[in-house]
Amino acid sequence: MRTRLQLGSSPAEHTPLDDDVADRIALAADILAGRRFAVLTGAGISTDSGIPDYRSPGSPPRTPMTLEMFLSSADFRRHYWARNHLGWRHMDAAVPNRAHLALTELQQRGWLTRILTQNVDMLHTKAGTRGVIELHGCYGRVRCLECDWRISRHRLAELLEEVNTEFARRVRGRGAIEVAPDADATLSDTSDFVMIDCPNCGGILKPDIVYFGETVAKDVVDESYSVVDDADALVVVGSSLTVMSGLRFARRAHRAGKPLIIVNRGGTRADEIATLKIDHEAGFVLPALATF
Repeated sequence: MRTRLQLGSSPAEHTPLDDDVADRIALAADILAGRRFAVLTGAGISTDSGIPDYRSPGSPPRTPMTLEMFLSSADFRRHYWARNHLGWRHMDAAVPNRAHLALTELQQRGWLTRILTQNVDMLHTKAGTRGVIELHGCYGRVRCLECDWRISRHRLAELLEEVNTEFARRVRGRGAIEVAPDADATLSDTSDFVMIDCPNCGGILKPDIVYFGETVAKDVVDESYSVVDDADALVVVGSSLTVMSGLRFARRAHRAGKPLIIVNRGGTRADEIATLKIDHEAGFVLPALATF
């Protein structure tokens, strides 16, 4: 048995660790001892970086973007891109928090193999984690739905700035704007925003993000299955596993008889099959786990 976790001071904005949570973290360390484990992360790991999630306790109701909505009309896409033109900057400015950094440290020690993430915020990559599989894409790329032409979000922003100088100037005076986990911003008046078509073929440009209800690419799923199969255990962090894109990996690990540890605020769809559940913030649990 490893040494019991020594509790230290905690940021005021977090819920303090109680003895039960501390004991569960120590138990997680014992379960993972000598094992190389994979990690699946969701939006709950990024809330400390200022990026909201959809389903944690106390989160306001938000409607994720669907492909059907995006393709419904050119006017809707213009409205969406106007909001995204503001929201992606907030996500781009976000920095990894201590939960992301703890995972990078665990990988550098050779314990963590790879991360599968449902997040599009690129914070694992910013934290220095290698080989991250982005199940739902990322905010930093844009592609054409017709010819698959690609462009970075930074470069597209420059092109949009050239044709939306008045829009940008007007919106800057509004102050703080709420941003969703998919980089969509809350903004109602977008009538003066101009969206461009694909410079290569004139097709529809879309963020390289898997919208709610879309299917994750088969090659991405296959690679992710291989990561789970090659690992000795799976740790889920900050995901309610509401959608199958994440739940299937938890179920696969369980069917293979591998330890499944879940760190999440609130319930998940895999709680009943979890080897261990820690109902607490990732920003506390992962750095504490890394001390063992």
